[in-house]
Amino acid sequence: MEEFTDTKEDENKTIVHTYPLVQACDMPEEMKAESIEIIITACEKFGTDYFAAAKTVKQMLDKKYGPKWNVVIGESYAIQITHQENTLMYMFFGGNLGICAWKI
Repeated sequence: MEEFTDTKEDENKTIVHTYPLVQACDMPEEMKAESIEIIITACEKFGTDYFAAAKTVKQMLDKKYGPKWNVVIGESYAIQITHQENTLMYMFFGGNLGICAWKI
């Protein structure tokens, strides 16, 4: 005879989103789509090397949309910035990896 036990395993599971979750963005649609693609590619390529990923994203955005881009990639941070209109992207990728890109 089988016994059924009460386990709390289902309650403790965390949901990890593998798709990009955009929190705030004031970019035009085409720029937004290209920026998301650049960010995802860099984050997947460098894994947990957030410095290298941020540097790559910055360089690619500088090439594509002109200089003075800033990029922050990491976990558990807060940010307050001033940016040019139509140049802000704040998103999450891979669960709790936060990415913020903006142009001064």
